[in-house]
Amino acid sequence: MSLIELTGTTTVLEVARIAAFGYFLTDGTEDVLLHSNETDREYEEGESVEVFLYPDSHGRLSASTRIPPITAGNYGWVTVKDKTPGLGVFLDIGLQKDLLLGQDDLPVHTSVWPEPGDLLYVTLKTDRNYRIYAKLATDPIIQEISTLADRKDFNKNVQGHIYRTAKVGSWIYTIEGYKGFIHESQRQKEPRLGQKVEGRIIDIKEDGTINVSLLARKESALDEDAEMIYDYLLSRNGAMPFNDKSMPEDIKDRFQLSKAAFKRALGKLMKDGKVYQEGSWTYKKE
Repeated sequence: MSLIELTGTTTVLEVARIAAFGYFLTDGTEDVLLHSNETDREYEEGESVEVFLYPDSHGRLSASTRIPPITAGNYGWVTVKDKTPGLGVFLDIGLQKDLLLGQDDLPVHTSVWPEPGDLLYVTLKTDRNYRIYAKLATDPIIQEISTLADRKDFNKNVQGHIYRTAKVGSWIYTIEGYKGFIHESQRQKEPRLGQKVEGRIIDIKEDGTINVSLLARKESALDEDAEMIYDYLLSRNGAMPFNDKSMPEDIKDRFQLSKAAFKRALGKLMKDGKVYQEGSWTYKKE
């Protein structure tokens, strides 16, 4: 097998000769350059070196002693470094050259493309010209590394990264190793691919996977809703033309809340002695 066919993998080569800008390594038949920028130490002729083979920015086969966390066929978590609309996102794998995850492998909507700092679970792939690209892990791959959740985990808080997105929901791999699904109804906004999110387990499936909600727990949501309504009341000098008999569409249009959620929050404010109702209006208590 020629060296070019080993692109994207690691191999052990021998130092054939030393140059001013690095080392020429050989497998006994072919040579490849290990540039001084791609190693942290010096070598002598005849020394064996483990290297990663990849094409440099000019498409020439090169070697690096900085072994990336992913190689062809081996998956790992890597950090998003940059994104370029129309091209894709670039991943930091520890080399001078960043790795491209092309736009064809990313969500259709760029609003849920990964941002710098997000994490993706990927492997390397090579095209017919031996250029290397990133490939996202599929559901079966995530399943292989997953841990089965137990009923005792119900209602626990979890954190994890989004590894797949769709209109119907998002798929998450948690820090605990659980594979989960977030239905579109259980999120206020669609998270990005690779984004770290925090939610709670709302169901454990028979296969050990989980359903997760990113919505605030009812108690927290009630406090947030009440605070929003009270802030609006204050912005109107302590009086607003809404009460618990207001039309659902008017409540939705003004507060983005269901009538039931609005009534719960308003009831909390009245119970706390902050507001009172009179006619079709609600007023701040002095």
